[in-house]
Amino acid sequence: MTNKFIEFFKEPPAKETIQDKEKVDKMYSHFRWRIFYSSFIAYVVFHLCRKNIAVALPSMGEALHLSNTELGLLGSSLYVTYGIGKFVNGVLADKSNVRTFLPTALILSAVCNLLFVFSSLVITPGHASFFGLPSATILLWVMAFFWGANGWFQSCGFPPVAKSLSYWFSNSERGTKWSLWSTSHQIGVFAAVMISGFVIDKLGWQAAFYVPAIICIITGIWLFERLRDKPQSLGLPDVEKYREEPVKCETAKDNEEDEDNRSYFQIFKEHIICNPIIWMLAIAYIFVYIIRFGTEDWLVKYLVEVKGNSLTLASSKLSSLALVGAGGAIFAGVISDKIYKGNRTPINIIFLICLIFSLLAFAANPASNNTMDFIYAAMIGVFTAGPQMLIGGLCAVESSSKKVASASIGFTGVFGYVGAALSSSGTGFVVDKFGWNGAIAFWMISTMICVVICTILLIYENIRKKQKA
Repeated sequence: MTNKFIEFFKEPPAKETIQDKEKVDKMYSHFRWRIFYSSFIAYVVFHLCRKNIAVALPSMGEALHLSNTELGLLGSSLYVTYGIGKFVNGVLADKSNVRTFLPTALILSAVCNLLFVFSSLVITPGHASFFGLPSATILLWVMAFFWGANGWFQSCGFPPVAKSLSYWFSNSERGTKWSLWSTSHQIGVFAAVMISGFVIDKLGWQAAFYVPAIICIITGIWLFERLRDKPQSLGLPDVEKYREEPVKCETAKDNEEDEDNRSYFQIFKEHIICNPIIWMLAIAYIFVYIIRFGTEDWLVKYLVEVKGNSLTLASSKLSSLALVGAGGAIFAGVISDKIYKGNRTPINIIFLICLIFSLLAFAANPASNNTMDFIYAAMIGVFTAGPQMLIGGLCAVESSSKKVASASIGFTGVFGYVGAALSSSGTGFVVDKFGWNGAIAFWMISTMICVVICTILLIYENIRKKQKA
């Protein structure tokens, strides 16, 4: 039984390379497009079983008599397991079959959603007690357990996608394809909010969990048929060889063929643990997430309290940050491909400097000028989305080895969620102590620190290139 389980998820062996160039061209053209749209749809659908709780919270809290603190505990359970799982599952995804790993995670996430809502039907809050504890307390912890488990399976979504994009697209095009794929985040959030809001209105808050779960299960079954692992598993040559491009890797051993005889741990140690570039990217990612979650989570409250906006108007301004931000990710990827020839660090520095001025302009804009608030909020979204997509994602993959692509994403992701936690607690603390000007300063200082780290990284990369020349 155990052997069958391992074989189901085990990375498929490489087949004998196809020598017919016409057949290789035809297969690459077919499967690259197929892998891309399948990965895109997969990550959009993942969000349906993750962001649905945000819409359900008000109705769920009222129905189950849960306080805001208790509702916050449910949300935190996912973030904790997601942050840890992103790294652990990144390591597992590197040696697993994308075709089975990703769909299974999506289906199990759906199962967790079903168990989450089912527990509310089995355990009814009231005066009953279990082992001396009120049923309401038992229900809260059972739901937190299933939502935390959901976070673990949700963290299995991104690593196999990172592996696929790394193996099916070469360095000169990866920035464009990665940035286009990254818009699945925004589309997924939008779809989750729209679907959950509609079904809650028609069927009640429980529908926000079981309807997305059904969609996820159907999509997971479809993905088993659509997805494939590395090109080599189909008898295709490595994408860099196919496109006649050099492999980009900033660490000591750049030859992927030399790594074939080395263990995964040896490759992991060299390209991640002992890789100074990965560490600089990970630390920079802390400050990227401070800015990202600071603006996303606190901007509405800032607009209501400082500029006197209504909740509806403030939320609309935040939506411009999220939606236009997707364009910023695409722009950063395309420009780094076309103009900087795959060098991502200069784009990160440019975007971060523009972000500083955008934050300043947003804070200085008069409360009466709503039009400019929309524009400045959109600019904040654009100049945050670029570094978010590049630093902890594409840069991490390209600065390590494709053999540990998922692990590198997981490694920087852990640091990103440290930044998310610091953003939440740090912004609240600063506002209480120094007011909202302190929060703007906190975000700006974080951006400046990120600029400094990226500048050091750029200098380091240039020194390495000169040494290799």
